[in-house]
Amino acid sequence: VASRLAGLFLGALAALACGSAAAQPPVPIETARLDTVWQLPQRSAPAQVMARNESRLAAEVGGTVTRWTADVGASVTRGALLVQIDPQDYELAVQRAEAGLQAAQARLRLGEAQLARARELVAQGFFSQEALAQRETEVALQRADLAAAESQLASARRQLARTSIRAPFAGTVVQRMAQLGEAVAPGAPLLVLAETGAAEVQASVAPTDIGGLRRANAVHFQPQGQEQRHALKLLRVTGTVQAGSRTQTVRLGFEGPAALPPGTSGLLWWEDPTPHVPASLVVKRGNRLGVFVREGRTARFVALPDAQEGRAVPIALPGETLIVVRGQAALNDGQSID
Repeated sequence: VASRLAGLFLGALAALACGSAAAQPPVPIETARLDTVWQLPQRSAPAQVMARNESRLAAEVGGTVTRWTADVGASVTRGALLVQIDPQDYELAVQRAEAGLQAAQARLRLGEAQLARARELVAQGFFSQEALAQRETEVALQRADLAAAESQLASARRQLARTSIRAPFAGTVVQRMAQLGEAVAPGAPLLVLAETGAAEVQASVAPTDIGGLRRANAVHFQPQGQEQRHALKLLRVTGTVQAGSRTQTVRLGFEGPAALPPGTSGLLWWEDPTPHVPASLVVKRGNRLGVFVREGRTARFVALPDAQEGRAVPIALPGETLIVVRGQAALNDGQSID
């Protein structure tokens, strides 16, 4: 009897619940086509014009700085002399190497003449084969000495050439670290040269915005304090996220000539071509963020996995989808709507 009473009680509760749900009036809402409310958000990130090459030029040989031709801020062409280190000791080394080469050449000429004479004497029977072999060995050694002397001369000339520090590319002197008359050692930094005419823009972008930047139809750089924007193209994106700022570094190149010196700061601008739902239409149900859409006279909750509170959210629904734009805060999934 008790079990029958319990069953009747539960059935009554279920019928009461169904009756109250059926009796619940439809919620008044307002909808709009998705393609009339979605956004193509403008994104920005701090950026700076960077020289493609910024080289720290150092002394390759030791000596005293005897000449300085380009100070800080000076523009130089490729191959231009920047710093001269006293070449006298290296010129003397070249002269010694040249003298050594001449002596090796003379010894080789004498040895070859003696070898030729020895071969004639062997043919006439006045010279032994053993003595001929000794002469041939001497000539082979003299040729090796000549090759060593040539290498020594080439090395001495390279050392002499290194006393002249020349610009590896056209650029601007950014920093000077040595003074006229100062003695420098090999490896001592002399100046910093930044390349001109091949600048790039470097920016720090949030990882969530990298995809939109890659898909953007147009990217621009706006220098600080200026209205003009310069068109850019994406060159590369670092594969790591900076631990402190939680951003990724991107490099972009100018589409055309841009007279912006390295060091110019500003903003990187681009438009994400992926449709986004405004943050005002996003609601939270359980632990998920999403939007409500209309299916006939029923509200359906569509979760958006990439949603973040307070930010527009990318959405992949068709443009003709009817999205709830008013009254969504009071809705639940499957609820009747007016």
